[in-house]
This record gives sequence, structure tokens and C-alpha cells, in this order.
Amino acid sequence: MFDTHAHYDDAAFDPDRDALLSALPEFGVNLMVDPGCDVESSRAAVALAERFDHVYAAVGLHPENCGGCGDAEVEMIRRLAAHPKAVAIGEIGLDYHWDTNPPREFQQDIFRRQLALAVELDLPVIIHDRDAHGDSLAIIEEFPKARGVFHCYSGSAEMAEVLLKRGWYLGFDGPITYKNARKAQEVAAVTPPERILLETDSPYLSPVPNRGKRNDSRNLLYIAQTLALWKNMAPEKLAQIAAQNGKQLFGIEV
Repeated sequence: MFDTHAHYDDAAFDPDRDALLSALPEFGVNLMVDPGCDVESSRAAVALAERFDHVYAAVGLHPENCGGCGDAEVEMIRRLAAHPKAVAIGEIGLDYHWDTNPPREFQQDIFRRQLALAVELDLPVIIHDRDAHGDSLAIIEEFPKARGVFHCYSGSAEMAEVLLKRGWYLGFDGPITYKNARKAQEVAAVTPPERILLETDSPYLSPVPNRGKRNDSRNLLYIAQTLALWKNMAPEKLAQIAAQNGKQLFGIEV
């Protein structure tokens, strides 16, 4: 399995990070991408990728963490993206959920600058879109050469169809296992297996039966099982296809 989105640089993993990352292949998780949320966490993600063969990094400025960022921070992301195990620009995007987040116009500017950087460097992007579906879609349409994944996709099935026609991937996470996941099931129905990525967003969004606990990549199996049930597939087959999708998107040859 390939966990295409897990924040192992997060402080929640300070007590056991090395032991957990070393053990994950024993649980069938052979690849993962750790996305940065600011310059510091992007640097930490690259450092983890250097230490563990099965870990890759993405580097970017998250909309919740982009306040005060400017030329210097974007330039640092550019430099970090040059690392051979940096496979994407992310986690980037828009988040209108919290009033304490940076102003929407500022988020949009930083989002556009990072999309332009990704296109320039020919790297995929990992997009965070929370309560900002219309603006997120409108902005990526300004960058027709951009490609990547809408992480923990929470938009409508109609928006999903637009993204899928443009060649984007959709990330499915722990919330699809929750009782209120009706919209996610509608999205899964229109998403072919060849456009699905499996994600945990660790340490957040633990799936049932571990909801409320710290998440890690060992829980990826529960997400695969739920999706496979919806798609009428064997979980192992869906996980295999999703892993291949991740390798193709992020240019990983193993």
C-alpha cells in the first residue's frame, strides 16, 4: 500500500517516529509521502525522506500556515523542491473554514504562486481545499498545465467529475468510514479506480474503528476496505491500483 499523505514530521510522532516508520513495511505500507505545511515542516519532511527509503517528501505552504509568507518563503520551497526525493509541491490550497486563517485574497495569492512554481518545475501538487471549492476550482483552471491530487476530497460529485476530466486524482481518507459519509460515497461512485489515491492524513482523521486516536499509516487498510466495498472490488486489488496511481503521479519508480 502507498499512503500518499501522512505528516510524520508532526510533533504527535515525537515519541516513536523512527520505530513506527521503520515498522510500516511490515504492515504492508511500502511507500508514503510526507507533505510540508511551511518551510520548517517541508525541511523536516525532506530530512525524513533522506533517512527512510520508503518515505518521500512534498514541500509547500499550507493555507493555514501561509500568513506572513512572501518571496523568501516561496524561494525556500523552490530550493527544497530540488531535492531528489521531493516529489510534489504541497500541501497548498485554500482554507476558508477558520476565521483566524490568513485573508482569503492572501491565501489565493500564495496558492497561485505555488501552482506557478509547480508548473515551472513540472511537479504535481497536493491541494488542500476546505470550504473553498468554487475558488479552488477556479484558480486551478487558471493553470491548465497543473496536475495533482485534491487531498481528502470533500467537494461534490459534480466538481469531482470536472476534476477527473482534467486528469486530476482524488484522495480518500478516514472520514469515508464515518456514518455521515454519504457524499463521499457519491464521489467514489463517479471516480474510476485509476484516479483514486489512498491517504491517512496522519496523525489526523483516524478511520473507524480507531476514530479519535492518533492516526498512522497502518490504518490505511480500513480506508481501502471501505472504498473497495463501494467499488465492488477486492481491497487488495483496489490498494494495488491506488499504489500504482500514486507512483505514476509522483514519478516514483520502485
